[in-house]
Amino acid sequence: MGKVKPKRKSTLIDMTAMSDVTVLLLTFFMLTSTFLAKEPVTVITPSSVQEKKVPVENVATILVGTTQGTDGKEKAHIFMSILGAADEENADAWGTKAVKRNALQNAATEYEKYTGKSTGITSSDLDKFAELNSVGVPLAQMHEFLQLKVEKQDEFQDPTKNPNIGIPMDEIVFTNADGSKEITNEFRIWMRAINNAGNPQLSDAIKGGEGIAVKADKDTKYETMHQILNDLQTIKMNRFSVMTALKTEND
Repeated sequence: MGKVKPKRKSTLIDMTAMSDVTVLLLTFFMLTSTFLAKEPVTVITPSSVQEKKVPVENVATILVGTTQGTDGKEKAHIFMSILGAADEENADAWGTKAVKRNALQNAATEYEKYTGKSTGITSSDLDKFAELNSVGVPLAQMHEFLQLKVEKQDEFQDPTKNPNIGIPMDEIVFTNADGSKEITNEFRIWMRAINNAGNPQLSDAIKGGEGIAVKADKDTKYETMHQILNDLQTIKMNRFSVMTALKTEND
């Protein structure tokens, strides 16, 4: 009797269904993911066991970058990003773009009052500013900055290429009509401008301590942070959060 040969079967596997599932999963993750916004400087935040998440709306983030000055001292470069209400119902009045427009307008008005110098900021500048993420440009240079193309703006805000970039913290002395003097700086001007940007939810968050987040590198010196935190306390913004990374077993 002859030997029975087993019937050969195809080893091909139909991957059509798997491909469909893969595409669906990729689409799902792309639509539900939150992409990290580009920042002018990269910082490595300190570690902690705090698991509270940073708000995704109604928050002003103070980004602190540092470089080594020619005198050997650490030089701070302060950038600001603003988020308004995320719900579409209040987007026109309280949304991020509206809050950014109002904040820049308020900051320019107050700066011109205290310095007597015009910023030259136009309505078109306000629209352009509303599209940006983090900005750390002195108000006197803001109009010039907003006329640049995106790639030139990135270069302008790069501390390695522009050592003087960042929101200035130099004192501005203003003499009132009665002879009394007020001392401020652009950082305080910006924080007041954001607080008065017409978004009551953001103002309440700032008052409650959840509307201000400070993000700095773990190696930033105490003297640098002290001036920033001291300025916040000077304008009665005594409650704020410091952004950290979740501590691991190796920390």
